[in-house]
Formats: sequence, structure tokens, C-alpha cells
Amino acid sequence: MCGRYTLLADELEILNEFDLENPIEEYHQSYNIAPGQNVLAIIHNGKEKRAGYLRWGLVPSWANDEKIGYKMINARSETAHEKPSFKRLMAQKRCLIIADSFYEWLTTKEGKQPKRIQLQDRSLFAFAGLWDKWEDEGKTLFTCTILTKDANPFMQKIHHRMPIILPKEKEEKWIEPVKLHPNEASEFLQSIEVDDLQAYDVASYVNSAKNNDEQCIMPIT
Repeated sequence: MCGRYTLLADELEILNEFDLENPIEEYHQSYNIAPGQNVLAIIHNGKEKRAGYLRWGLVPSWANDEKIGYKMINARSETAHEKPSFKRLMAQKRCLIIADSFYEWLTTKEGKQPKRIQLQDRSLFAFAGLWDKWEDEGKTLFTCTILTKDANPFMQKIHHRMPIILPKEKEEKWIEPVKLHPNEASEFLQSIEVDDLQAYDVASYVNSAKNNDEQCIMPIT
């Protein structure tokens, strides 16, 4: 599961980290990115990598109602290559979704404790994502979903699922403009080992998506 994350880097840092040539239109930082919001993603159009915004919550091109997106913020990597909603996208509509941490909630006797989770050795990273274009009665949406997998030993102490964070050397491979068999894309994802993570407790202030300021990431003891 991945339902909230952050992106606090400045634009130049993102351009350098992901080797992007063009500026990011309307770039903005966020302490509390939530489903239904526009999120920064990178795709390859066959000529170059492009960064821009997609709405978080996949609306497949064949969907009758865009509201389906609220149920499709994540896709299980183990079965995405078999599912009608994701199979075609695994083959040719893969993207990077840019972040620098994500939140997860640990169930305790006192309730759910939110934690902010980061990579130990990198401040910026990319989730493996899928995207699609949906059109209906003159309305066009570009939307995405974050791929997840079983939690690694570190995350198992917090939650049984986790987003797939691509190692730096795997990012280009994931979005290269070639059509893959969905099974190939699935095998690629299952081979990924996540870099070392670290986590700390934050206040329940982050539970509300309306809250989006530095208080979301302040450590509590």
C-alpha cells in the first residue's frame, strides 16, 4: 500500500537527478501528496524523457466512469501483468513517479502511528508506476498508479505491503520506450531489491490530506 508521500526537492535538484533537459511546468513541492491530486511523473515519449503531472488514481482508457480512479491508486506488481486494467500498461505505459519519502501507518495498541519512510542513501527516488489516457465527452485525463510488492524485512515491521522504489540504475530501463511482454515487465519488477530504508514517527496531523506544511514531517518522540 502507498497512500501518501512527499516531494520537497527543488526543481533544479529533480532536473539534475533524473537528467531532464526541460523545466517542469508549474512545479510545486508538497509535504502530503494524496490520491486524487496531480503528481510529478516522468515518461519517455520515444525521443526524450519528459516530466509532468498525472492525476494519482488510474482511470483506464476503457473505463465508463472516472471515479474508478479512487480505487486504483496502487497496483499489485505480482498480478498486474494479468489484470485487464494494467496488462496493456505494463507493456508500454510505464512511468517514474518522483518522491523523497512516503508515509505508512503502524497499527499499535494505542491506534495507528504514522511514520515517514526514506531511503538511507538517496534523498530523491522514483516509484515504479503505470499511466493511461482517458477521454469522455470532450474531457481528457492523464492518470497513474503506483506499483506495490510484498514488504521487505524492514517494512514488515510497519506494513505487509510497500511501494516499489526503483534502484537508480533501473529507472531508465523501466521507462525505456520499447514494448515489453507484460510478463517481462512483471519479472523485472520482481527482481528488484529495494535500497535500505529508514523511518521515524510523525504526528497524526499528517492523517488529513488538507494539512500540507512542515508540521507533517516533524519528528515526534
